[in-house]
Amino acid sequence: MLDIKVEMTKTPKELPSADNPLKFGTIFTDHMFIMNYEEGKGWINPRVVPYQPISLEPSAMVFHYGQEMFEGLKAYKTEDGRTLLFRPNKNAERTNRTNRRICIPEIPIEDFVQAVKTVVKIDEAWIPTKPGTSLYIRPFIIATDPFLGVRPSHSYMFMIILSPVGPYYPEGLNPVKIWIEDEYVRAVKGGIGEAKTGGNYVASLRSQVKAHDEGYSQVMWLDGVDRKYIEEVGAMNIFFKINGTLITPLLTGSILPGVTRDSVIQVCKEWGLAVEERRISIDEIYEAYQNGTLEEVFGTGTAAVISPVGGLRWGDQIMQVQDGGIGPVSQKLYDTLTGIQLGRIEDTHNWTVEV
Repeated sequence: MLDIKVEMTKTPKELPSADNPLKFGTIFTDHMFIMNYEEGKGWINPRVVPYQPISLEPSAMVFHYGQEMFEGLKAYKTEDGRTLLFRPNKNAERTNRTNRRICIPEIPIEDFVQAVKTVVKIDEAWIPTKPGTSLYIRPFIIATDPFLGVRPSHSYMFMIILSPVGPYYPEGLNPVKIWIEDEYVRAVKGGIGEAKTGGNYVASLRSQVKAHDEGYSQVMWLDGVDRKYIEEVGAMNIFFKINGTLITPLLTGSILPGVTRDSVIQVCKEWGLAVEERRISIDEIYEAYQNGTLEEVFGTGTAAVISPVGGLRWGDQIMQVQDGGIGPVSQKLYDTLTGIQLGRIEDTHNWTVEV
Protein backbone atom coordinates (compact mmCIF):
# COMPACT_ATOMS: atom_id res chain seq x y z
CA MET A 1 0.00 0.00 0.00
CA LEU A 2 1.24 3.47 -0.88
CA ASP A 3 2.08 5.91 1.91
CA ILE A 4 0.48 8.95 0.29
CA LYS A 5 1.36 12.35 1.76
CA VAL A 6 -1.36 15.01 1.47
CA GLU A 7 -0.91 18.77 1.19
CA MET A 8 -4.26 20.55 1.11
CA THR A 9 -4.69 23.76 -0.86
CA LYS A 10 -4.80 27.01 1.09
CA THR A 11 -6.75 28.74 -1.68
CA PRO A 12 -9.67 26.51 -2.68
CA LYS A 13 -11.41 27.41 -5.92
CA GLU A 14 -15.07 28.18 -6.21
CA LEU A 15 -17.06 25.11 -7.22
CA PRO A 16 -18.79 25.34 -10.62
CA SER A 17 -22.36 26.59 -10.49
CA ALA A 18 -24.92 23.84 -10.94
CA ASP A 19 -26.86 26.27 -13.15
CA ASN A 20 -24.15 26.49 -15.83
CA PRO A 21 -23.49 23.61 -18.25
CA LEU A 22 -20.08 21.97 -17.86
CA LYS A 23 -17.90 21.90 -20.96
CA PHE A 24 -15.84 18.73 -21.16
CA GLY A 25 -12.27 19.03 -19.89
CA THR A 26 -12.12 22.77 -19.18
CA ILE A 27 -12.36 23.01 -15.35
CA PHE A 28 -9.95 21.35 -12.91
CA THR A 29 -10.28 20.62 -9.22
CA ASP A 30 -8.20 21.80 -6.26
CA HIS A 31 -5.78 18.88 -6.01
CA MET A 32 -3.73 16.41 -8.03
CA PHE A 33 -1.76 13.24 -7.37
CA ILE A 34 1.94 12.94 -8.21
CA MET A 35 4.39 10.03 -7.95
CA ASN A 36 7.92 9.89 -9.35
CA TYR A 37 9.98 7.08 -10.78
CA GLU A 38 13.77 6.91 -10.50
CA GLU A 39 15.82 4.08 -11.93
CA GLY A 40 17.10 1.91 -9.12
CA LYS A 41 14.47 3.23 -6.68
CA GLY A 42 11.22 2.48 -8.48
CA TRP A 43 8.04 4.49 -7.97
CA ILE A 44 8.59 6.85 -5.03
CA ASN A 45 7.16 9.83 -3.14
CA PRO A 46 3.40 9.43 -3.74
CA ARG A 47 1.60 12.63 -2.78
CA VAL A 48 -1.49 14.75 -3.24
CA VAL A 49 -0.75 18.44 -3.69
CA PRO A 50 -2.68 21.54 -4.78
CA TYR A 51 -3.36 21.67 -8.52
CA GLN A 52 -0.52 23.74 -9.99
CA PRO A 53 1.86 24.08 -12.95
CA ILE A 54 4.73 21.61 -13.13
CA SER A 55 8.37 22.40 -13.87
CA LEU A 56 10.31 20.38 -16.45
CA GLU A 57 13.63 20.79 -18.22
CA PRO A 58 13.26 21.96 -21.85
CA SER A 59 15.26 18.82 -22.69
CA ALA A 60 12.81 16.49 -20.91
CA MET A 61 12.41 13.46 -23.14
CA VAL A 62 8.61 13.67 -23.24
CA PHE A 63 8.91 16.79 -25.41
CA HIS A 64 11.24 15.25 -27.96
CA TYR A 65 10.40 11.56 -28.30
CA GLY A 66 6.80 11.37 -27.09
CA GLN A 67 7.31 8.81 -24.34
CA GLU A 68 4.05 9.40 -22.49
CA MET A 69 0.71 7.72 -21.86
CA PHE A 70 -2.64 8.60 -20.37
CA GLU A 71 -5.85 7.01 -19.15
CA GLY A 72 -9.41 8.14 -18.56
CA LEU A 73 -12.11 7.03 -16.13
CA LYS A 74 -14.89 8.67 -14.13
CA ALA A 75 -16.28 9.05 -10.63
CA TYR A 76 -20.03 9.27 -10.06
CA LYS A 77 -22.15 10.43 -7.12
CA THR A 78 -25.08 8.16 -6.27
CA GLU A 79 -28.45 9.36 -5.03
CA ASP A 80 -27.61 8.10 -1.52
CA GLY A 81 -24.34 10.08 -1.46
CA ARG A 82 -21.78 7.39 -2.27
CA THR A 83 -18.95 7.95 -4.75
CA LEU A 84 -18.41 5.17 -7.28
CA LEU A 85 -15.69 4.38 -9.81
CA PHE A 86 -16.44 2.15 -12.80
CA ARG A 87 -14.00 -0.75 -13.35
CA PRO A 88 -10.82 1.14 -12.29
CA ASN A 89 -8.85 -2.12 -12.29
CA LYS A 90 -9.38 -2.34 -16.05
CA ASN A 91 -7.85 1.11 -16.48
CA ALA A 92 -4.92 0.06 -14.31
CA GLU A 93 -4.45 -3.06 -16.45
CA ARG A 94 -4.61 -1.01 -19.65
CA THR A 95 -2.12 1.47 -18.18
CA ASN A 96 0.39 -1.33 -17.77
CA ARG A 97 -0.34 -2.70 -21.24
CA THR A 98 0.49 0.73 -22.66
CA ASN A 99 3.50 1.05 -20.38
CA ARG A 100 4.93 -2.24 -21.62
CA ARG A 101 4.51 -1.18 -25.24
CA ILE A 102 6.36 2.14 -24.82
CA CYS A 103 8.90 1.04 -22.17
CA ILE A 104 7.52 2.86 -19.13
CA PRO A 105 7.84 1.00 -15.79
CA GLU A 106 4.59 -0.66 -14.73
CA ILE A 107 2.56 0.57 -11.77
CA PRO A 108 1.02 -2.09 -9.47
CA ILE A 109 -2.71 -2.24 -10.07
CA GLU A 110 -3.54 -1.78 -6.39
CA ASP A 111 -1.31 1.35 -6.25
CA PHE A 112 -3.02 2.86 -9.31
CA VAL A 113 -6.47 2.30 -7.82
CA GLN A 114 -5.42 3.59 -4.40
CA ALA A 115 -4.02 6.77 -5.95
CA VAL A 116 -7.24 7.37 -7.88
CA LYS A 117 -9.43 6.76 -4.85
CA THR A 118 -7.31 9.02 -2.64
CA VAL A 119 -7.36 12.11 -4.85
CA VAL A 120 -11.04 11.62 -5.75
CA LYS A 121 -11.94 11.38 -2.05
CA ILE A 122 -10.13 14.63 -1.32
CA ASP A 123 -11.94 16.48 -4.12
CA GLU A 124 -15.24 14.64 -3.69
CA ALA A 125 -17.16 17.91 -3.41
CA TRP A 126 -16.34 18.59 -7.07
CA ILE A 127 -18.37 15.64 -8.36
CA PRO A 128 -21.38 17.13 -10.18
CA THR A 129 -24.78 15.53 -9.78
CA LYS A 130 -26.89 16.85 -12.65
CA PRO A 131 -27.94 14.20 -15.20
CA GLY A 132 -25.21 13.50 -17.73
CA THR A 133 -22.40 14.87 -15.54
CA SER A 134 -19.52 13.19 -13.70
CA LEU A 135 -15.96 13.74 -12.47
CA TYR A 136 -13.51 12.85 -15.23
CA ILE A 137 -10.24 11.35 -13.97
CA ARG A 138 -7.10 11.72 -16.09
CA PRO A 139 -4.06 9.67 -14.98
CA PHE A 140 -0.95 10.14 -17.13
CA ILE A 141 2.78 9.40 -17.17
CA ILE A 142 5.54 11.46 -18.79
CA ALA A 143 9.25 10.83 -19.35
CA THR A 144 11.31 13.44 -17.52
CA ASP A 145 15.00 12.68 -18.23
CA PRO A 146 16.81 15.83 -19.50
CA PHE A 147 18.40 13.99 -22.44
CA LEU A 148 18.39 14.33 -26.23
CA GLY A 149 18.74 10.75 -27.33
CA VAL A 150 16.36 8.01 -28.41
CA ARG A 151 16.08 5.55 -25.53
CA PRO A 152 13.65 4.91 -22.68
CA SER A 153 13.83 7.54 -19.97
CA HIS A 154 15.31 6.69 -16.58
CA SER A 155 12.84 8.92 -14.74
CA TYR A 156 9.10 9.51 -14.98
CA MET A 157 6.26 11.42 -13.38
CA PHE A 158 2.84 9.81 -12.81
CA MET A 159 0.05 12.30 -12.22
CA ILE A 160 -3.73 12.30 -11.80
CA ILE A 161 -5.84 15.38 -12.42
CA LEU A 162 -9.63 15.71 -12.09
CA SER A 163 -12.23 17.62 -14.07
CA PRO A 164 -16.00 17.95 -13.49
CA VAL A 165 -17.60 17.37 -16.88
CA GLY A 166 -20.82 17.35 -18.80
CA PRO A 167 -21.40 15.35 -22.00
CA TYR A 168 -18.33 14.78 -24.19
CA TYR A 169 -20.29 15.70 -27.30
CA PRO A 170 -22.38 18.89 -27.31
CA GLU A 171 -25.16 16.74 -28.78
CA GLY A 172 -25.28 14.72 -25.55
CA LEU A 173 -27.19 11.50 -26.21
CA ASN A 174 -28.49 12.86 -29.50
CA PRO A 175 -26.95 10.97 -32.44
CA VAL A 176 -23.69 12.28 -33.89
CA LYS A 177 -22.54 12.29 -37.50
CA ILE A 178 -19.37 10.40 -38.43
CA TRP A 179 -16.93 11.04 -41.30
CA ILE A 180 -15.28 7.89 -42.69
CA GLU A 181 -11.64 8.67 -43.46
CA ASP A 182 -10.23 7.19 -46.68
CA GLU A 183 -7.07 9.28 -47.10
CA TYR A 184 -5.12 9.28 -43.84
CA VAL A 185 -4.24 6.36 -41.53
CA ARG A 186 -4.28 6.43 -37.72
CA ALA A 187 -2.46 3.19 -36.85
CA VAL A 188 -1.41 -0.24 -38.12
CA LYS A 189 -0.96 -3.64 -36.49
CA GLY A 190 2.44 -3.76 -34.82
CA GLY A 191 2.39 -0.03 -34.11
CA ILE A 192 1.00 1.72 -31.04
CA GLY A 193 -2.68 1.81 -32.02
CA GLU A 194 -3.69 -0.39 -29.09
CA ALA A 195 -1.75 1.78 -26.60
CA LYS A 196 -3.32 4.87 -25.04
CA THR A 197 -0.64 7.35 -25.94
CA GLY A 198 -0.80 10.81 -27.42
CA GLY A 199 0.76 9.84 -30.74
CA ASN A 200 -2.42 8.00 -31.70
CA TYR A 201 -4.49 11.11 -31.18
CA VAL A 202 -2.23 13.68 -32.80
CA ALA A 203 -2.21 11.45 -35.90
CA SER A 204 -5.98 11.92 -36.08
CA LEU A 205 -6.10 15.70 -35.87
CA ARG A 206 -5.78 16.49 -39.58
CA SER A 207 -8.76 14.30 -40.39
CA GLN A 208 -10.66 15.59 -37.38
CA VAL A 209 -10.33 19.17 -38.60
CA LYS A 210 -11.51 18.13 -42.07
CA ALA A 211 -14.50 16.31 -40.60
CA HIS A 212 -15.48 19.24 -38.37
CA ASP A 213 -15.26 21.61 -41.32
CA GLU A 214 -17.82 19.40 -43.08
CA GLY A 215 -20.15 19.33 -40.05
CA TYR A 216 -19.19 15.91 -38.66
CA SER A 217 -18.41 15.18 -34.98
CA GLN A 218 -15.82 12.43 -35.33
CA VAL A 219 -13.70 10.43 -37.77
CA MET A 220 -14.07 6.70 -38.35
CA TRP A 221 -10.80 5.06 -39.35
CA LEU A 222 -10.20 2.33 -41.90
CA ASP A 223 -7.30 -0.11 -41.53
CA GLY A 224 -3.89 0.99 -42.81
CA VAL A 225 -3.22 -2.02 -45.05
CA ASP A 226 -6.32 -2.88 -47.08
CA ARG A 227 -7.91 0.52 -46.38
CA LYS A 228 -11.36 -1.00 -46.16
CA TYR A 229 -11.83 -2.59 -42.73
CA ILE A 230 -13.42 -0.51 -39.94
CA GLU A 231 -11.17 0.14 -36.94
CA GLU A 232 -12.37 2.73 -34.44
CA VAL A 233 -13.72 6.25 -34.19
CA GLY A 234 -11.51 9.08 -32.94
CA ALA A 235 -12.57 8.90 -29.29
CA MET A 236 -14.62 5.70 -29.28
CA ASN A 237 -14.88 2.05 -30.22
CA ILE A 238 -17.66 1.41 -32.72
CA PHE A 239 -20.57 -1.08 -32.94
CA PHE A 240 -22.94 -1.91 -35.79
CA LYS A 241 -26.26 -3.75 -35.41
CA ILE A 242 -26.88 -5.54 -38.70
CA ASN A 243 -29.88 -7.82 -39.17
CA GLY A 244 -30.18 -8.46 -35.42
CA THR A 245 -26.45 -9.10 -34.77
CA LEU A 246 -24.16 -6.66 -32.97
CA ILE A 247 -20.77 -6.45 -34.70
CA THR A 248 -17.65 -4.66 -33.52
CA PRO A 249 -14.15 -4.70 -35.05
CA LEU A 250 -11.83 -7.40 -33.77
CA LEU A 251 -8.93 -6.24 -31.60
CA THR A 252 -5.97 -6.96 -33.87
CA GLY A 253 -3.32 -4.67 -32.34
CA SER A 254 -4.28 -1.35 -33.93
CA ILE A 255 -7.47 -0.68 -31.93
CA LEU A 256 -7.67 0.54 -28.33
CA PRO A 257 -9.31 -2.13 -26.11
CA GLY A 258 -11.99 0.02 -24.51
CA VAL A 259 -13.32 -0.66 -21.01
CA THR A 260 -16.83 0.41 -22.09
CA ARG A 261 -16.48 -1.76 -25.22
CA ASP A 262 -15.78 -4.79 -23.05
CA SER A 263 -18.72 -3.93 -20.77
CA VAL A 264 -21.11 -3.58 -23.71
CA ILE A 265 -20.09 -6.97 -25.13
CA GLN A 266 -20.68 -8.67 -21.78
CA VAL A 267 -24.06 -7.01 -21.19
CA CYS A 268 -25.37 -7.68 -24.70
CA LYS A 269 -24.41 -11.35 -24.53
CA GLU A 270 -26.28 -11.62 -21.22
CA TRP A 271 -29.34 -10.10 -22.93
CA GLY A 272 -29.17 -12.88 -25.52
CA LEU A 273 -28.14 -10.56 -28.33
CA ALA A 274 -25.80 -12.12 -30.90
CA VAL A 275 -22.41 -10.38 -30.67
CA GLU A 276 -19.53 -10.79 -33.11
CA GLU A 277 -15.99 -9.45 -32.80
CA ARG A 278 -14.59 -9.66 -36.32
CA ARG A 279 -13.23 -7.71 -39.25
CA ILE A 280 -15.97 -5.76 -40.95
CA SER A 281 -15.45 -3.76 -44.13
CA ILE A 282 -16.93 -0.45 -45.12
CA ASP A 283 -18.37 -2.21 -48.17
CA GLU A 284 -20.32 -4.56 -45.86
CA ILE A 285 -21.63 -1.56 -43.92
CA TYR A 286 -22.74 0.18 -47.11
CA GLU A 287 -24.38 -2.97 -48.43
CA ALA A 288 -26.29 -3.36 -45.14
CA TYR A 289 -27.39 0.25 -45.42
CA GLN A 290 -28.60 -0.24 -48.98
CA ASN A 291 -30.56 -3.41 -48.22
CA GLY A 292 -32.09 -2.01 -45.03
CA THR A 293 -30.36 -4.30 -42.51
CA LEU A 294 -28.14 -1.61 -40.92
CA GLU A 295 -30.30 -1.15 -37.83
CA GLU A 296 -28.09 0.79 -35.40
CA VAL A 297 -24.62 2.28 -35.09
CA PHE A 298 -23.15 3.54 -31.82
CA GLY A 299 -19.81 4.36 -30.25
CA THR A 300 -18.59 3.39 -26.78
CA GLY A 301 -16.06 5.08 -24.53
CA THR A 302 -15.45 6.44 -21.05
CA ALA A 303 -16.14 10.03 -22.05
CA ALA A 304 -19.48 9.54 -23.80
CA VAL A 305 -20.41 6.04 -22.46
CA ILE A 306 -22.76 5.36 -25.41
CA SER A 307 -22.88 7.71 -28.37
CA PRO A 308 -25.54 6.89 -30.98
CA VAL A 309 -24.54 7.54 -34.59
CA GLY A 310 -27.22 9.04 -36.79
CA GLY A 311 -25.26 9.41 -40.00
CA LEU A 312 -22.13 8.16 -41.78
CA ARG A 313 -20.38 9.80 -44.71
CA TRP A 314 -18.14 7.69 -46.94
CA GLY A 315 -16.87 9.69 -49.86
CA ASP A 316 -19.96 10.96 -51.63
CA GLN A 317 -22.22 8.41 -49.93
CA ILE A 318 -24.27 9.54 -46.94
CA MET A 319 -25.88 6.85 -44.81
CA GLN A 320 -28.62 7.84 -42.38
CA VAL A 321 -29.17 5.43 -39.48
CA GLN A 322 -32.42 5.08 -37.53
CA ASP A 323 -33.79 8.11 -39.41
CA GLY A 324 -31.15 10.08 -37.50
CA GLY A 325 -32.57 9.05 -34.12
CA ILE A 326 -31.49 6.81 -31.23
CA GLY A 327 -31.86 3.05 -31.63
CA PRO A 328 -33.43 0.88 -28.90
CA VAL A 329 -30.22 -1.05 -28.12
CA SER A 330 -28.21 2.18 -27.86
CA GLN A 331 -30.76 3.65 -25.47
CA LYS A 332 -31.00 0.49 -23.36
CA LEU A 333 -27.20 0.21 -23.10
CA TYR A 334 -26.88 3.84 -22.06
CA ASP A 335 -29.57 3.47 -19.42
CA THR A 336 -28.05 0.23 -18.13
CA LEU A 337 -24.40 1.30 -17.95
CA THR A 338 -25.12 4.73 -16.48
CA GLY A 339 -27.58 3.07 -14.10
CA ILE A 340 -24.80 0.82 -12.81
CA GLN A 341 -22.32 3.70 -12.64
CA LEU A 342 -24.77 5.83 -10.65
CA GLY A 343 -25.81 3.00 -8.33
CA ARG A 344 -29.41 2.95 -9.61
CA ILE A 345 -29.16 -0.56 -11.05
CA GLU A 346 -27.81 -3.59 -9.20
CA ASP A 347 -24.17 -4.19 -10.08
CA THR A 348 -24.18 -7.95 -10.64
CA HIS A 349 -20.68 -7.85 -12.18
CA ASN A 350 -18.94 -6.10 -9.26
CA TRP A 351 -17.81 -3.42 -11.69
CA THR A 352 -18.22 -0.44 -9.37
CA VAL A 353 -15.73 0.44 -6.63
CA GLU A 354 -16.74 2.73 -3.78
CA VAL A 355 -14.34 5.52 -2.88
